[in-house]
Amino acid sequence: MCWTSLIASIWRWSVIFWSGKHHRAVKGINLVTLYYTDIQGKHQPVNFRVVDKSEGKTKNDYFLDMLAEVLAWGLEPAFVTGDSWYSCVNNLKMIKNHQIGLLFALESNRLVSVEKGSWVQVQHLDIPEDGLVVWLKNFGSVKVFRTQLKDQLRHYISALPSDEQTASSDRKAFAEQHDRHWQIEQYHRAIKQVCNIERFQVRSKGAIKNHLFAAICGFVQLQKLSFAAVINNCYSVQRNLFKDVIAAFIGTVMPSMDHLNPEFHPVVNA
Repeated sequence: MCWTSLIASIWRWSVIFWSGKHHRAVKGINLVTLYYTDIQGKHQPVNFRVVDKSEGKTKNDYFLDMLAEVLAWGLEPAFVTGDSWYSCVNNLKMIKNHQIGLLFALESNRLVSVEKGSWVQVQHLDIPEDGLVVWLKNFGSVKVFRTQLKDQLRHYISALPSDEQTASSDRKAFAEQHDRHWQIEQYHRAIKQVCNIERFQVRSKGAIKNHLFAAICGFVQLQKLSFAAVINNCYSVQRNLFKDVIAAFIGTVMPSMDHLNPEFHPVVNA
């Protein structure tokens, strides 16, 4: 369960936020999404919020609100995952209090303790392949894993309902949850490239929210078609949508366009 953001030039409703896409602060619409993957590997959004500065809430507030909602609806996730923005102690404690496992990215300067009374930044730890059990400051026992993407080191904490379960988790279990965690990146791309969530010709607040909701509903419908094996994936619809029309146009029009083809004459020696 993570978040996504999209950019659009809007008036007072837009906010300044950090964009993972642009790697800088930008002005635009900030969409926060809870994304669910079931045990069969089927995945889709289950809740979302559009950040509205007039409400005076942070993205972490929206996260907690949405998580409380889906749990009240009856959703029973085994794990909650997220990026480092959502790894604050309040969020982690709320998840732990519901006896749910967690996997969150961690900033490299977060403090942990391997030995009681001694605190060290997670980036300075010597972490084995199967992770290292540490005490996260102000939270409790977690297992730290390290990954590398190109030249960038990333740190993740994993915790299960009991300390024994946390300690016994290994690299394979971490990799499985990490793969599910990254499903939201596919969602990010698809709602922009296929569902055109960033492209709208309206400016009123209500109309924009309607467009965002319609784009997300479109993605859910594409996912349902994919689950039913009607389509291979959401991108196949976009690729095949105009294929027959284009082929028919070429077959009909091109034979009459021969006069546009270049004509080459043999060289004549003077």
